[in-house]
This record gives sequence, C-alpha cells and structure tokens, in this order.
Amino acid sequence: MYDRIKGFRDFYPGEMSSRRSAIDGLEETAREYGFREIGTPALERAEMWTDKSGDDIVDELYSFEDQSGRHVTLTPELTPTVARMVVAKQQELSKPIKWFSTRPFWRYEQVQQGRYREFYQTNVDIFGSSEPEADAEILAWAADALTGLGLTGDHFEFRISHRDILGGVLESYDADVDTEAAIRAVDKSDKISRAEYHDLLIDAGLTADQAAAFDDLIASGDLDEVRAVADTERVTAAVENLRNVLAAAEDFGAREYCTVSLETARGLDYYTGVVFECFDSAGEVSRSIFGGGRYDDLIESFGGQPTPAVGVAPGHATLSLLLQRAGVWPEEEVTTDYYVLQIGDTRADAARIVRELRERGHVVETDIAGRSFGAQLDYADSINAETVVIVGEQDLANDEVTIKDMESGDQTQVPVDEFPGDLERPTYDDLA
Repeated sequence: MYDRIKGFRDFYPGEMSSRRSAIDGLEETAREYGFREIGTPALERAEMWTDKSGDDIVDELYSFEDQSGRHVTLTPELTPTVARMVVAKQQELSKPIKWFSTRPFWRYEQVQQGRYREFYQTNVDIFGSSEPEADAEILAWAADALTGLGLTGDHFEFRISHRDILGGVLESYDADVDTEAAIRAVDKSDKISRAEYHDLLIDAGLTADQAAAFDDLIASGDLDEVRAVADTERVTAAVENLRNVLAAAEDFGAREYCTVSLETARGLDYYTGVVFECFDSAGEVSRSIFGGGRYDDLIESFGGQPTPAVGVAPGHATLSLLLQRAGVWPEEEVTTDYYVLQIGDTRADAARIVRELRERGHVVETDIAGRSFGAQLDYADSINAETVVIVGEQDLANDEVTIKDMESGDQTQVPVDEFPGDLERPTYDDLA
C-alpha cells in the first residue's frame, strides 16, 4: 500500500464539490470585473526565481535538472510566470491587461495550518495601470469575491500598507540600512518576539534606539505622524498614494474592509507600492488568508517595457479555513438530479431517457453494473438523487415509467413516450 506524500492532499467527491463551489465563486466574480482566464505551465526555468532571490531559494523549490540539462522547477508562485507572458506579447496586448487563473503550486516548506507543499490559488492581476483605481479594483474584487461566498465584514479585514512608506522611513535614519532586509523583518514581526524583531532591524543597520523608534512609529499606523517624522518626498508621495487608493476603494465599495496597518509588508522583494493582506477578524486562522499588492518593476526586470502591475492571490487552503469558521463553507456532498433505474431488459428505453435529460443539462446516472432493484435504489440514495425514474419491464408493457421522489418516497406512473416530454426539469410534483 502506498502512502500519500506529506504536504500533498487527496480530495474526495464531497470535499471537491465544496472546493469547486468556492472556486467557481471566485472566478465568476473575476469574470464580472472583466478579468480574462489564462493557463500557465507547471514547469518553469528555476532561474526565474534564483536570479531574483538567490540560490538559497532552491531549498524551497521542487527543482531538478531535466534531460536537456536545464535547471527547472515546479512553479512555486504565479507572478514571475505572468510577467514572462506579458513580456512575450507586450506589444500585442491591449492595456490594461486583466488576467486570472486557478491552479496548483509547489513549495518544499514546513507543513502547518493552511499551508501545504502542493497548494492552490486563484490569481488576479492587472498590468498597465499605475492609477490608484487599479489597486482599488483589486481590493474591490477581493471584497466582492469574499462576500459573494457568504462572508461579511465581521469575518475578514484587509490590512493595507505601502512599501515606500516603510522604505522612506528607513532611509530617513542616519544609518546605512539594508532596506529590503528591514522590510522582511517587518513582514516577520507578528510571528516572532519583539526582541527578535528588534535584533533583525539592528542586523539590517539600525541602532537599538532607531529600531525601537521605528517599531513604535510603524505600529501606530498614524500617517500624519509618519510624515512628521520622515518628511521626505518618497514618504509624502507614498502616503498620498495610499490615501488615494483608500479613497477609490471607498467609491468601489471596499473601504469598509480596509485597515491601515504599516506592519503589513509582504515578504517578497518585488513589491513596490501598496500591499495588503486579508486576515480572519476573529484571529482563529493563525496566518493571513491571502495577500497582494503592487509590483511595478517586475515586468521591466524580465526584459519588458516598464509596466505597472498589481495583483492578489487567494490561497484556497486558508480561504476554506475562514469559510468554515464563518459557517459558510459549501456543504460537502454530491448531488444528482436523476437516477434512471433499470429492471430487466430495458436498456434502450432507459438510455433514451438518460440522453434526453442530460441534453437539458441535468446530472443523470443510470445502472452500469447490472445491480438488483434494491442495490440500485440504495445507490441512488447514496448519491443524493432527487428523482428516480424506474424503467421496468412490467411498466414498459403498459407503456409507462415510474417517477419516484426520493425525499418523500412518493411515486407516480407516466406514459413512457411523454417523459421527459416538454418539461425542462420534470419531477414527481409536476407529474402526480
């Protein structure tokens, strides 16, 4: 017997039905916003990640050398892939480019609540607009997608920040600061002790007093105080941009879900502007549900023309935890509209009924295992069939079939030539 590999999951029909319902909700909202679906490969050149993050990231990748001697990896995230795609056809694509996709990714990391080595995300991105409205549209899509799944503002919040506020404040200190290292420390601040956090800031180049002052300033979230402390062109522009995004989010219906949180940094170095993370308001899900933000320099770094970009990527594992906590996770069950039960040599008539019902878009099953009447009825019950159509030799001798409502147990006979007839979804109630 083979065991399942750690960090990878099996989804049986009931759970897959729930997942499909949630995915359909995310994707339908994306389509309503005009995002177009794309497909992307599972395998990419590992250099797309090692060139940006160094060889240390290899430990987190499912990477290997293929038969042609190329260093390749199963994709750990989508952003570099879509950046590559934009560069490849940049002159042909109408701006703004609005894409979405749902697919699996792979990272070799510690398995914990809501985190697996194979995981699924729905990615939503806009390329070609630096306007605050683009950031606000991403926030609005995320809010509408979550509320469309049954959540409310009591269940989630968006913690929003700006990378240039953090970078600008760090630059304002009289110190040689590794800005990216300090921002990565901010990103870790809620996962480590205050002393460990300060040590990381000191390692990045701040003095102990500066680290403490920076911590207090960022924790306050007061944009006016930030501008007073670091009155630089970079900080002023970033504060204005963040406020403009929030103003647009107000008009787009998403502002009520947004909280300014300058401790939100996002760990990836390619983020350049507004960033945000979605959290469980009750704190029962121990990590962020998902995050996103602006990455204006990535397309150019991949060899393309300067192209502003902003996106978000809800992870399905953490999202399912939030939906379950809120009591709105879709019911884990399979459903069937019709089961066509055969008794005796009735395959031709049963098959005709099955075909006509399926042509109308219904979920229809019939016997393919030569089972008895009782076994077929038990199976119909196990797949939650709403209606059973009994096609038996005795009924056919009278030119009839039996229609049975599985919930009530009531049944009636109807002429075989009149079923399904002109009704789009004939049930016992229609025919009794």
